[in-house]
Amino acid sequence: MGESLVIVQRSDAYISPSWYPSKAEHGRVVPTWNYTTAYVYGRLVVHDDPVWVEDLVRRLTTLHEASSAEPWSVDDAPARFIAGQLRAIVGVELVITRVEVKRKLSQNRPAADIGGVIAGLRAKGELDAADDVERAR
Repeated sequence: MGESLVIVQRSDAYISPSWYPSKAEHGRVVPTWNYTTAYVYGRLVVHDDPVWVEDLVRRLTTLHEASSAEPWSVDDAPARFIAGQLRAIVGVELVITRVEVKRKLSQNRPAADIGGVIAGLRAKGELDAADDVERAR
């Protein structure tokens, strides 16, 4: 199989020019969009080995159930049922060769405008987007 690409998006959000203090100063502002995206390239490997698939399912289940007061285990379900479910799963793995990250987080704006963006995003409940802008400061 040739090179594969997985696109991973973090937060993205509309940015209102009304959040910029510079709007009151000169009015030369327009809306925009902030985002963080990763492009992960690699070789895709398809696993049809039932032992590989079951091992992955068990590890993922343990990882995601760890915070539960009563964690579910693969062994909680009947073995025959699990075997049927596992036959329906195709295991895929991306052997990563490179990663590119693109971020547009109001880096081109003056500090006061960036503060306005962070406050505006928080007021809208876009907390991840606000945190991303704050970290990029």
